[in-house]
Amino acid sequence: MVSLVDSIAACGSRVVVVPADSAGEAVLTGGCQVRGATTLGELVKMLKGSKAWSEVTTKRPSVTPVERTPDLADVKGQVVARRALEIAAAGSHHLLLIGPPGSGKTMIAARLGGLLPDLTHAESLEVSRIHSAAGVAIPGGGLPSRPPIRAPHHGASEVAILGGGASWLRPGEISLSHQGVLFLDELGEFPIAVLDLLRQPLEEGVIRICRAREVASLPSKFQLVAAMNPCPCGAGMRPGSCRCTDTMRAKYTRRLSGPLVDRFDLAVGLSRPEPEDLFSNVSPESSEEVAGRVAEARDLARSRGVKANADLPEHVLNEVAPLRPEAAGMLERELRSGGLSARGLHRVHRVARTIADLDRSPAIERVHTAEALELRKARQAIVGE
Repeated sequence: MVSLVDSIAACGSRVVVVPADSAGEAVLTGGCQVRGATTLGELVKMLKGSKAWSEVTTKRPSVTPVERTPDLADVKGQVVARRALEIAAAGSHHLLLIGPPGSGKTMIAARLGGLLPDLTHAESLEVSRIHSAAGVAIPGGGLPSRPPIRAPHHGASEVAILGGGASWLRPGEISLSHQGVLFLDELGEFPIAVLDLLRQPLEEGVIRICRAREVASLPSKFQLVAAMNPCPCGAGMRPGSCRCTDTMRAKYTRRLSGPLVDRFDLAVGLSRPEPEDLFSNVSPESSEEVAGRVAEARDLARSRGVKANADLPEHVLNEVAPLRPEAAGMLERELRSGGLSARGLHRVHRVARTIADLDRSPAIERVHTAEALELRKARQAIVGE
């Protein structure tokens, strides 16, 4: 699996010849002169000088125009979910939203894209290479400026989500969301095998696909955002409304393995918004306002040598994310009581660093750790972990 963009970047030549229909895509790589030919016969004539080289022109912009994204100002109420979304955007932390139909899970998740910073030029080329290899056109036809956001249906096949195929190894949805967001709505309806296979890319940022004749490692570094109902009927968070039996609820939650749930840094339980929130004349913060704080937090993360705090290696956490004694004591008590695993400890530490960054605090205070723990522990009661 090699994309046209990869081929152009790797050849090292100052002049390359590509199929005329692909010339516009080749131009996006920059750094070399691109020439197009329609047929091999035409190419031979051009090389012999009996026919002039066709001028390569493209009407496609060098950067894809930014599409209007849904605004966070449209979300009324749901204070905890809005806060979790801001933290997730600031630190690239994985987020799980759980609530009944109509609580706004999908609406809130759809607004994450408007909080994220633009792609760098290197990231933009990387995203373009993956889409080129998959044969998926980027809206607008140019280099993308915004992180990709993919939302596959829960009925999509394992190959469609993870990548692969019989004739050629095509990147799946998790690779198409590289450097962006993978949103899984109705998480509990996805095949168990697919969910379990997400664990490797979530940890390593790549998916390894093995076939009889080929083995490929595809980039798959994405931020996972998922939404699900609390039970099969969807009414499990409203006392007296749930129609599910204990067996039905247990079977539903067992679809999410403990190791997968453990990789969600943040979990929020949503209920349907109150009428007073919906009819309130008070305007919530817009995406633009929140994105400003997110950008400041991302700048602090870059000063530590990472794109976002979720990427901080475990061995440098104590150095770049110092804990106040009270905060460290709180984490130690949770670890000793069994409320946190070793992986969970490091994830809470990273989230607390992000919360402290949003508060512009050099050190992690007790209040930052408490909020990080609360947002992580919420899933224990909701998912039944």
